[in-house]
Amino acid sequence: MPESSEESAIEQELGRTLQLVSMFGIWYLLNIYFNIFNKQVLKVYPFPATVTAFQFGCGTLIILFMWGFKLYNRPNITPSQFAAILPLAVAHTLGNLLTNVSLGKVSVSFTHTIKAMEPFFTVLFSALYFSEIPSVWVVSSLVPIVGGVALASFTEASFNWIGFCSAMASNVTNQSRNVFSKKLMVQEEETLDNINLFSVITIISFLMLTPSAILIEGVKFSPSYLQSAANQGLNIKELCLRLLLSGICFHSYQQVSYMILQMVSPVTHAVGNCVKRVVLIVSSVIFFQTPISPVNSLGTAVALAGVFLYSRAKRIKPNSKVLKRRNVN
Repeated sequence: MPESSEESAIEQELGRTLQLVSMFGIWYLLNIYFNIFNKQVLKVYPFPATVTAFQFGCGTLIILFMWGFKLYNRPNITPSQFAAILPLAVAHTLGNLLTNVSLGKVSVSFTHTIKAMEPFFTVLFSALYFSEIPSVWVVSSLVPIVGGVALASFTEASFNWIGFCSAMASNVTNQSRNVFSKKLMVQEEETLDNINLFSVITIISFLMLTPSAILIEGVKFSPSYLQSAANQGLNIKELCLRLLLSGICFHSYQQVSYMILQMVSPVTHAVGNCVKRVVLIVSSVIFFQTPISPVNSLGTAVALAGVFLYSRAKRIKPNSKVLKRRNVN
């Protein structure tokens, strides 16, 4: 009996490991395809607000389908939950919009190199809002991140100030979202699971951004506009197909990311996100044949190495706490 129970435990652990590896692979693959399709769309259809709103719309339809056919339980949102979620949705909307603005102006690899600076803003906002003093190891890991991004920026062939500033601003909004999630968290018994939290945020983002996109860019997805664009040589069928695929990949990769976060610790998820960044940069350089100098490659590599070191540095403190709890129990 003991042997059979041990074998069962080993099989369960192996099954969980294989499931995690598969989900990480799907997460990375969907991310790669999203960035490829998204860049191809933004090259010929330079309306990032409209594109982002469409992508949120695709996600909203997928969510409503899942809730409607009871593939996932629909949450009952209370006023206190909505008040807590709304700032997250605003930051989520701005973060994705600014990322698309950047992708429309500079190369995919450069956008994601800049976004490697997210840990810097995480530490900064934690210090400002929570008076959290980072450890020496965390501060040390930020040095190569900042230095690597600066070096990559100075040697980037596709450098553009709008692309650079919007990617940097997306770092600010994304980390502000994390700050809001800590400061405005509702009561523990009322909290949503990660999937439903992401679903509600997506729907709110779609409802907020759609009228804003029309106000900023006009109606750029009407039959008359598309016909006019077709007369100027734009392949409308190809555009719509790639836009639809980017929308599906956009929602799917983020949902898979939230599913993984429910299965692993935030630190493990952060390490996986670091690896994802490397995969995205390398795959985009290969696919788009992006010209990249040795010095630029060095800057990107240093920045990504810093992100990895940051993930490891953040792991030190939580592990010690876990050990203390185990000893107390």
